[in-house]
Amino acid sequence: MRHLAVILLAAIVMPLAVQAQDTDLELVLLADASGSIDAREIAFQRQGYAQAITDPAVLAAIRGTAYGEIAVTYVEWAANQVTVVDWTRIDGPESAEGFAQALQAQPRLAYGRNAIGAALLEGLRLMDENDIYGWRRVIDFSGDSANNWSGPGIDEARTQVIAAGVTINALPILSPDDPGRAQGGLEALYEERVIGGPGAFVVTAHSRADFAEAVKRKLILEISARMSDARIPPDGANPID
Repeated sequence: MRHLAVILLAAIVMPLAVQAQDTDLELVLLADASGSIDAREIAFQRQGYAQAITDPAVLAAIRGTAYGEIAVTYVEWAANQVTVVDWTRIDGPESAEGFAQALQAQPRLAYGRNAIGAALLEGLRLMDENDIYGWRRVIDFSGDSANNWSGPGIDEARTQVIAAGVTINALPILSPDDPGRAQGGLEALYEERVIGGPGAFVVTAHSRADFAEAVKRKLILEISARMSDARIPPDGANPID
């Protein structure tokens, strides 16, 4: 009789456990909108993410997840952080296109100098306070510097985010005047100071021409969890012009 009760209890609890994880991936896209990024570059970045999220290869990666969908939000960070597109479940071309259109339709609202620590903590807050439960939680951070002029320190924020079981990946956007380019420069700084958590990686945008392609590669790796391919450089990578 006791054995039967255990079986019945398991039958009740197991469906609840499945329901508590109702998407494969919660993904926060944290895009740089600090003073070094002008209005033209904001539009360029948004266009790159819009192009990537609607790419057939990205949609194929989404279809290949356990639930056939992911949850995504797009946030621009500077001295403040602004949610440009709220949490959206993407499960195919229509929802991806809706996300892309919303992304390109919003005005710029984030301004000021870098506050990377605050941006990382905002990404964590958005995941903690939404009503979505994913098997994996990832912050996709992009930027063109590693400075932190206000708010929590990067190390402090990074430690808190990783402790919550969230992976931080990074996309450094290189420029011709990167003083340490030959030694890795911004890539090395992001590897040392920003990324962390299970399977964390860096994918670099080497030029404006390959920005959307870099974002696409990064999304595919994050969605499919194929982290071993992350360090493969794109073909024909050139300095930003």
